[in-house]
Amino acid sequence: MTVVSYRGVLTKSKRNKKLTVGKKGQGGRNNQGRITVPHQGGGHKQAYRLVDFKYDKKNIPAKFTTVEYDPNRNAFISLAVYADGEKRYVVFPKGASVGDKFIVSATAEPKAGNRLPLVNIPVGTFVHNVEIKVNGGAKLARSAGGFLQVVAHDEGKTFLKMPSTEVRKVPSLAWATVGEVSNGEWKLTNFGKAGRSRWKGIRPTVRGSAMSPVDHPHGGGEGRQGIGLRRGPKTRHGKLAYGVKTRRSKKYSNVQIVTRRKTKRNQQTSI
Repeated sequence: MTVVSYRGVLTKSKRNKKLTVGKKGQGGRNNQGRITVPHQGGGHKQAYRLVDFKYDKKNIPAKFTTVEYDPNRNAFISLAVYADGEKRYVVFPKGASVGDKFIVSATAEPKAGNRLPLVNIPVGTFVHNVEIKVNGGAKLARSAGGFLQVVAHDEGKTFLKMPSTEVRKVPSLAWATVGEVSNGEWKLTNFGKAGRSRWKGIRPTVRGSAMSPVDHPHGGGEGRQGIGLRRGPKTRHGKLAYGVKTRRSKKYSNVQIVTRRKTKRNQQTSI
């Protein structure tokens, strides 16, 4: 069962075949055939929709003609028809409806659906599909219900507040779409039965304590016993599961972070 009904939202069930390509499932395996992401495999056959994140058709008005389901993302997509006749799939923004027009232009009005440089967007506005590099394509806030808030403009940089309270700075000439991403109620979806998870390609999750010692550090023992580890829970590969930083110290986007997100640990150290 699904808490949110999409019957009155989606307008088309069949995809545009010219804007889709075949997709082969990997089952959570890498190029060597080893499982790197567990609990994946099977599922219904899917076709990949070629969604436009470049938005390189500038100064040409377009219109949202459909609201479609995309099995590859949790946001809705729409078939945008440009004034010159070209059709492209784009992420459907919240609050828009079929027939609404939008444009990608530096002189566009900052209303939901329009795309323009961050420097032309007022402070306090919610944006999505934000670029990290100028003309590098949308990278931030692309999933269902996602948005960033424009906090300030200063010396060629625009400061954006993430949903996690982290503040980042990106070039002010980078492009962004005004508004939020559609389908913000996605988290309210209740699968209702195990079979629907299998349709999605999600395989069962087995507790480590229910395994044997050869398969997991938590395994073994007679009956129900503790994990027997002093340093805390571990992954099936023997690494600590909690409290370990996994972010790369030399990640390219580190220079963009102005203030880290607020956590209980950060608040305790600041007191």
